[in-house]
Amino acid sequence: MTRDRAAAISATGVTVDVGDTTARYLLYGLLPSWSVPGLADRVMHRRTRIEDTSGTKESLIHALMMTEVGIPIALTLRYEVNPLLLSVQSGGAAVHEATALWDVRTAVHSEREVKPIEQHIHSFLESPPFAALAALMCLHSDQVKSLARGGGSDPGAWRLVPRRPQLSRGCLAGIAAAIGTCVLLPHGEELLRCGRAARARRKQARDEATWQAGADEAAWSAGKGD
Repeated sequence: MTRDRAAAISATGVTVDVGDTTARYLLYGLLPSWSVPGLADRVMHRRTRIEDTSGTKESLIHALMMTEVGIPIALTLRYEVNPLLLSVQSGGAAVHEATALWDVRTAVHSEREVKPIEQHIHSFLESPPFAALAALMCLHSDQVKSLARGGGSDPGAWRLVPRRPQLSRGCLAGIAAAIGTCVLLPHGEELLRCGRAARARRKQARDEATWQAGADEAAWSAGKGD
């Protein structure tokens, strides 16, 4: 941007709060849009019949991944960004990435076919934690420096400090409703479906074992009678 252009913008009196704009993007842009690839991933799981292939194990790994990112998100909505929260966010992003690798290995080593489109969907699911963390670090560079110094002399560096101002109850309720509708309900349905299929397989195995035991006993009795 040229100096003349910058001067012209400044002359209009229009100012932009970069911090507020970035926070709004994270809250109303990145966070809601993250649910789109999540729903697409659930569609792929259903199409490849996860309940009959990788089953409950993979579905539980998905629940673990949601917990790994859910805890940092919940804390960030309620508390100020400081060295403690940055550590939780960084750790959550790193562990989530490691679990994502475990998830894919579990799927490809099962009978479930992981198609290229699902792999591409995974890339959209893995990116937001790092994008959000990078944005927060830019917004709170002073806290990043404090973290690098081990918290320094700040007494609040390693404790949870409530946000000021707090997000409104309506905002928090909307976020909770969106997460419940677009994340928890679809995954809960998947996990229940996997559980029902696993119970059905165990029942079938018990019935077959009982039938086989009865057949063996009948054959033994017949042979003894002869």
